[in-house]
Amino acid sequence: MTNVINLKKAKQKRADGKTLCTSGFHKWELLAGRRFDVKQGRLVSTERCKRCGEERIKLT
Repeated sequence: MTNVINLKKAKQKRADGKTLCTSGFHKWELLAGRRFDVKQGRLVSTERCKRCGEERIKLT
């Protein structure tokens, strides 16, 4: 009986936050530095998801 696995911990390791990103619930964090877009005349900031690493560009 020493080979018993705790199922709650096994499920937590498997999901590890990636299931939220597939549903569209990213956790965005701002990358360092802002750029200026000359054509549109706006500041451009780049954000990256902490969980899956996807990047997006946001105009401010």
